[in-house]
Amino acid sequence: MSGHPRPSVAYLVVGGLTWPLLRIAYRLKATGLEHLPREGGYVLSANHTSSFDPWPLAIPLYPRRFLRFMAKSELFWPPLGWLIKGGGGFKVRRGEKDTTAIETAEQLARDGYVVVMFPEGTRRAKGLRKKREARAHTGAARIALSTGVPLIPAAISGTDRLMRFAKLRVVYGAPVDVDDLRGQPVSDVAQEATDRLMVAIYALEDTLA
Repeated sequence: MSGHPRPSVAYLVVGGLTWPLLRIAYRLKATGLEHLPREGGYVLSANHTSSFDPWPLAIPLYPRRFLRFMAKSELFWPPLGWLIKGGGGFKVRRGEKDTTAIETAEQLARDGYVVVMFPEGTRRAKGLRKKREARAHTGAARIALSTGVPLIPAAISGTDRLMRFAKLRVVYGAPVDVDDLRGQPVSDVAQEATDRLMVAIYALEDTLA
């Protein structure tokens, strides 16, 4: 579809309440905004060091874009679940193949939302990149390939040091080039697209070091 969905009232309220915290207390700075499509849906994928990661990714785009992200189903108890849902979260059952969550993400991307994905799956211990990383999950690439939306890399720093009020930094990168993979069976090319995505994420992350 053309354009993009308007944020919900709950999303606007959550964003409005947290905007001063991130911009002032944590001195959030974002670069690379010029790489982000202004219209239509896309998959936004970043490194993952904290449960707080979706917020610094979203605030630089607030209030224009409505970011949606997967959150583990165990968190959806009141009142936390209401806050997560209002902030754009939707359930995913971790530890199993949750096709419903993937289908939800695909439909959101088609409908013009920004779908946030963390290919590393779980948060890194102390924010450190391991010497031997397990292969990243292919969900972000699969969603982008199956829906035809752009696959955008990003990197975040500072969310693993929130108690020390570390500066938050976000950098958005140019869309990952997967044009040569489109039209092929997604199962055959998802890993290649994911490998390209992770190279882009790590390169962006190095600029924040």
